[in-house]
Amino acid sequence: MESVAFAAPDQASRYRELLPQLAALLEGEPDLVANLANAAAAIRACVPSASWVGFYVLKGSELVLGPFQGNVACVRIALGRGVCGTAASERRTVIVPDVHQFPGHIACDAGSRSEIVVPIVARGTVVAVLDLDSYELAAFDDRDAAGLAPIAQLLGELAW
Repeated sequence: MESVAFAAPDQASRYRELLPQLAALLEGEPDLVANLANAAAAIRACVPSASWVGFYVLKGSELVLGPFQGNVACVRIALGRGVCGTAASERRTVIVPDVHQFPGHIACDAGSRSEIVVPIVARGTVVAVLDLDSYELAAFDDRDAAGLAPIAQLLGELAW
């Protein structure tokens, strides 16, 4: 499989369409960077409101920029800092309708208005986070969290 396609008009259905396509795209490929790069591209194609989709990989006590789609980004984020560091340290999905209202938000792209970050867990340990930003306020909600959760679970099954 070398492309993804979506027919559903609503975002919840688009996530359901993405999951099997992403599984097929990643199947049999052992390289983590290649898989995360393709996952970022597929997720960005699935979520039209996303201005940035990417991964931060946990290395020691900080998250380090991994494959992404979008503008250049911050390279290192300490655990507990910003939306990504909070999601990783608290092991929970964080939805931020207005990043300017999130204490300690790290502005990698000044145009970003909202964000969702989903931790990726492998063998019971957070290994990375999936981060989506948008130039729209309140672009993400619980439906996105529900749609991205099985994707994060699939990515947690990769060879970390």
